[in-house]
Order: sequence, then C-alpha cells, then structure tokens
Amino acid sequence: MIKVIIHRDIRDKLKNIRLLCFDADVKVGISKNDFREEANRKIEESRGRLRIEDISQIPTNHATREAYKILGKDPSRYRPSAEALLRRVINGKALYQVNNVVDCLNLISISTGYSIGGFDKDLIKGEVFLSIGDQSEYQAIGRGALNIENLPALFDESGPFGTPTSDSVRTMVTEKTSRLLMVVYDFGTNDSPDNIEMMIKNYLLTYCESKETRSFTVL
Repeated sequence: MIKVIIHRDIRDKLKNIRLLCFDADVKVGISKNDFREEANRKIEESRGRLRIEDISQIPTNHATREAYKILGKDPSRYRPSAEALLRRVINGKALYQVNNVVDCLNLISISTGYSIGGFDKDLIKGEVFLSIGDQSEYQAIGRGALNIENLPALFDESGPFGTPTSDSVRTMVTEKTSRLLMVVYDFGTNDSPDNIEMMIKNYLLTYCESKETRSFTVL
C-alpha cells in the first residue's frame, strides 16, 4: 500500500486536517446508464436543497475555504473543486463526463461537499506527502498552469501533483489506469469517515468494477 503522510509545516497551521485515502483496482471506461441515472438523481436533489449562496456554508466546503484563508490563498479565486462542481450543477449545467472513475469521484464530491483527488497510482513516484504549496505550478486538468503557492498540495518524488482545487495532468486517471489512489481532503469537519467510506467503496464496486478497495486515514 502506498505511504501517505501530512508534513509538519501544514499540520502546524491546520490542526484538524486529515486525509481519507482509498487504494483500489479499477476498470476505466465510459460511465453507463445506471450511473447516469444515479448522477441525475443526485444532481436534482442538490438543486432542490441548495442555492448558490448556500454552497460556501456547507460544513465540508466551508472548512476547506477557511483552510485556504489560513494558508494565504483566496478560495474564491482558487475554488475548491467540490465548490466549483456544486456551483456548476446548481447553475443548471451537467456534470462533466470524463470516465467512470472521474465521474464517480465528481458525484461523490457534490454529494458530500468534500474536494477529492483521484490519481493513477502507477504514475506516482515514491511516498506521498501533503504540504503547503511552494512557488511553483503544474499543468492542472482542464485549466492549464496552476499556481500552487500556499495551496494544500500533494507531492511525490517528482514534485506536486494534486490540490483540492485541481489535480495535475501528470497523474490523471485515463483509460490506461488500473490502480487508483483517491484522496478526500478533510480540513476539520469532525465527521465520521464511515459514511463516505461506504459510499466510495460502493461506487467503485458498482460502477468501476473494483474488486478490492483498501481505505486508510492519515492524521
């Protein structure tokens, strides 16, 4: 199992941070009709209970925004991915259709308010650690160069590859991916991880043909 740690520099500023990590085998393909029906149901449920102005107050998203402010990053300019996805669907747009793994990740994110990273485990080099982003950037999926300075950022031996704002192209999930690392960023909601763990394992089994999903919490 891949080793993930939280660096002291970010731990000293964000006392209640934790990462919920999932290591799974997956079969990547196009999302099927049963998933799309589930996604449409979840989206309509979100539209029925949320307005745009409510999104920043969802406890999981609010905690992420507050963490950004503590680290010195503007969460309105560098929106956490869960917030960006929720704003998209509440504004009447559909969820992005990428592949079954990414689509599941995005649906879980709008259902919970957690920003979640999804990575091809075989493209990660060595140990993973969460730290405060340095004065660098990476090519982020769908948005080009992302300035990661003062963002919570995941690093491996090759450099940064993930933030709650956007994942990097270097470790993105594609049709070639067979092993997945999923990281749920929790900045202090005090929620029990049991419910989201059950949801993620169920979605990966049902829609991504994952025969075994191993989960662990990093404190």
